[in-house]
Amino acid sequence: MIITPILIVSLIIVFVAVWLFVNTIDPRKWLTFLISLILTPILYLYIFYPLVNIVSSYHHQKYFDAQAWKKKPELRYEMANAILTDSLIIGKTKNHITSLFGSPEWLGYDENLKVSSNQIWNYNLGFKPGAFNNLQECIEIKFANNKVASLKLYQLKKTFE
Repeated sequence: MIITPILIVSLIIVFVAVWLFVNTIDPRKWLTFLISLILTPILYLYIFYPLVNIVSSYHHQKYFDAQAWKKKPELRYEMANAILTDSLIIGKTKNHITSLFGSPEWLGYDENLKVSSNQIWNYNLGFKPGAFNNLQECIEIKFANNKVASLKLYQLKKTFE
């Protein structure tokens, strides 16, 4: 386990909560300290930490890897930040994008022409982990003159039936 400031602060919070609770049961300070010291790591690992992970939306960030993109589509959201911030694909051709990402999963809608456009490609990135997350991450790639002009990350609300 890596010791970080967040870990230390959260352990202190759990220790103080346990101390206050045990102090209401028995006023002896040495016994309260001993019980709190023993119960803090147990309560932290089995109650506090799992609850924080359920509510938080932290996820790993990975560099883009074409093989991982095709092999595990449900984990593509981990590579989205690298694609957007590094601008790895701006200026690349459609053939190059097809070799990296595969064929588009669906085409975007062109508001000017009122029809699906072959110049707007969309890919599903999967769902970020979290207990109350029903938003599907997607990326939209727009082409101009057969080259990538812009990227946009957006979310679709997914309803489960």
